[in-house]
Amino acid sequence: MKTFQSTFQVMNSGRGMTELTDKIVALVAKAGVATGLCNVFLHHTSASIVICENSDPDVQYDLETFMQRLAIDGDSRYKHIAEGADDMSAHIRTVLTQNSISIPVTETKLALGTWQGIYLWEHRVRPYERKVTITIQG
Repeated sequence: MKTFQSTFQVMNSGRGMTELTDKIVALVAKAGVATGLCNVFLHHTSASIVICENSDPDVQYDLETFMQRLAIDGDSRYKHIAEGADDMSAHIRTVLTQNSISIPVTETKLALGTWQGIYLWEHRVRPYERKVTITIQG
């Protein structure tokens, strides 16, 4: 079995999605694994890793609109507000989504569907630098 691992930082512009697909595709190519799995792990509790539609940006807008209604910033019922009104709502968003995903590697390529992209979904309002680890095994 062959294993490859790489860690990188992603700076985002605050709440919303930052596409990571090209970076991860390049790492899969570098790994040289013909058949296996690529795991994408985010080292944070107020952002997520998601596979999302990469063709129509309205999908991302609509997901953000939905999530804003589901996990409301500054809800008076929250006790954990140490870092501001978006603190607890960001943690709720992460628990409802995920901080790690696995994607098949087939014939040395990431086996994503036609309209799928890999995104870091920032749940905090202000910009953050986030740490991502990619592990490829096969």
